[in-house]
Amino acid sequence: MNPQFQLFPDQASATAVHLDHLTIYLLSIAAFFSTLIFALIFFFAVKYRRRSGHERVSEIGHALPLEIAWSVIPFVLMMIMFTWGASVFFEMSRPPDDAMNIYVVGKQWMWKTQHLEGQREINELHVPLGRPVRLTMTSEDVIHSFYMPAFRVKFDVLPGKYTTAWFNPTRPGKYHLFCAEYCGTLHSGMIGWIHVMEPAEYERWLAGGAGGESLASSGQKLFEYLACANCHRTDKPGRCPNLTGLFGSKVQLTTGETVTADEAYVRESILNPGAKVVAGYQNIMPTFQGQVTEEDLLQLIEYVKSLAKQPAPPPPAPGAARAARRAEPKQNR
Repeated sequence: MNPQFQLFPDQASATAVHLDHLTIYLLSIAAFFSTLIFALIFFFAVKYRRRSGHERVSEIGHALPLEIAWSVIPFVLMMIMFTWGASVFFEMSRPPDDAMNIYVVGKQWMWKTQHLEGQREINELHVPLGRPVRLTMTSEDVIHSFYMPAFRVKFDVLPGKYTTAWFNPTRPGKYHLFCAEYCGTLHSGMIGWIHVMEPAEYERWLAGGAGGESLASSGQKLFEYLACANCHRTDKPGRCPNLTGLFGSKVQLTTGETVTADEAYVRESILNPGAKVVAGYQNIMPTFQGQVTEEDLLQLIEYVKSLAKQPAPPPPAPGAARAARRAEPKQNR
């Protein structure tokens, strides 16, 4: 047998181990019952075959214990499948709060990745070992599918929508990256590599590359270039909502409903501002459809994320103002 043959790809993430165990369980149950059913069919076909033309079929009575057994046992096995599968699904769909964020943009026929620190890659992704990685993915043109076999991560990447996936690499090395959705004539060439590095080595790679400024800084420059600050003011009320502390908060709309300001909400507000108008404001914001790329949108989103509320200064202690005035030199009064 070929020593390179593997029934499963490499297991390079914690989720891969759990998913493989579930897959083995499902395959084992299917193989066992398929073998049992075919064996019983063959056995009963031989045992109860009709031996003569005048032979009459004898009546078979009910076997209550047997009927209970073949109802209860499959039910228990199916509930194990459901519970186990649901736990793995929830694990795969809920990235940890401390996961590092990386943006992925699919385009015919390449994967473009952006780190928050400013590093950009094409058909490659460098990540540190042992740290959860959250991927926010979208497409510039058609449907793609971001597939990393060693991490058991496969999610469709859709135009006009953000897809979130995450993984926690547990083994250093170089692993395959594919597009698993036919996306055009050069679909087979839309491949890349995932580099899992030791934390110290990753920090050296991050510091040594030509990453430039962070995504938030690039987003701030784009925000100013597009003159967004003329309406979204932070020093006083403007014609559009103040974006300070917006991301992650609840937003009341003119329709009366409440939405969460996440990546999808910010993206839609830039490209289709009339879709969700904030209560108390008019629908006067122009659309930037066709003026910004998907990568520009990610930079603007990171800038909005960076606009955290500044803590209010503590009130002065009683008598502090009078003491400060008495301490001033007379020429300054």
